[in-house]
Amino acid sequence: MKIYTKTGDKGTTSLIYGQRVAKTDLRVEAYGTCDETNSMIGLALSYINGEKFQGKEMIEKVYHKIQTNLFHVGAELATPKGKEVKWSLSSADIEEMEKQIDEWNASLPELMNFILPSGHPSGAAFHVARTIARRAERCAVAIGEDVNPLVLAYLNRLSDLLFVTARYVNHLLGQKEQTLHE
Repeated sequence: MKIYTKTGDKGTTSLIYGQRVAKTDLRVEAYGTCDETNSMIGLALSYINGEKFQGKEMIEKVYHKIQTNLFHVGAELATPKGKEVKWSLSSADIEEMEKQIDEWNASLPELMNFILPSGHPSGAAFHVARTIARRAERCAVAIGEDVNPLVLAYLNRLSDLLFVTARYVNHLLGQKEQTLHE
């Protein structure tokens, strides 16, 4: 099977169910930004491949599920209004992230100042993933009322989890957080 189709050579692409839209369509921008978030998470995880530390396996497990869910979010964003969504999130997916945020955050020093995105390459990459997830959320909001509220909540919570993960990874790997006032 060839990887290229040539059907997008004139600036259009297909949503799920085959509807053609411009590659600049808000839905394409939103699911493309989810894909970018997913790729950056993969990069962040790759930076801990050779590391040995307590908690690494849990981070990898949590993010395997999140990367899978991001495909579901993208599929939902790629589904035109009025069509059945083949994959969807549940409130349990969001609650799971909230539980993880609370657990990891409880082990971190309290934030007294803004921190600068930095530290171990994995921590820094999780910070970048956080900013991309925020952009994905803004793109999804721009689509309007047609977006499942769970998608918006998921993307919002994901950026929170990515922030905490960046701090958590840096903490576990002994990287000091740099604040604005240092």
